[in-house]
Amino acid sequence: MTKIEVKATGKYLRLSVTKVNRVLEQIRGKSYQEAKLILQFMPYRSCDSIAKILDSAVSNAEHNHGLEKKQLSIQSIFVNQGPKMKRFQPRAQGRAFPIHKPTCHITVILAKNNTP
Repeated sequence: MTKIEVKATGKYLRLSVTKVNRVLEQIRGKSYQEAKLILQFMPYRSCDSIAKILDSAVSNAEHNHGLEKKQLSIQSIFVNQGPKMKRFQPRAQGRAFPIHKPTCHITVILAKNNTP
């Protein structure tokens, strides 16, 4: 029997990799319902984007593979660095100060639980 894996990716999100990663560490390996509950009560801005990607992965599992929400758990969740938007802030005496606005790509891979 092959293991069913379902994937969803959010790309070019205006979030920092390090700030997203501290949230992902909390939900890695949890069931879908447990992860959703944790994200709901965490005070970070990245939680909304992560929850949307998690919901997208669950929706893919339901529509493409006929799985239920209760059966799913997070097998793998990770964040990769995206391109940086480069901007300049004017400073004194005609100088320019560079500003790097980070982006990231979040990937969620769900798998079916072994427990009934």
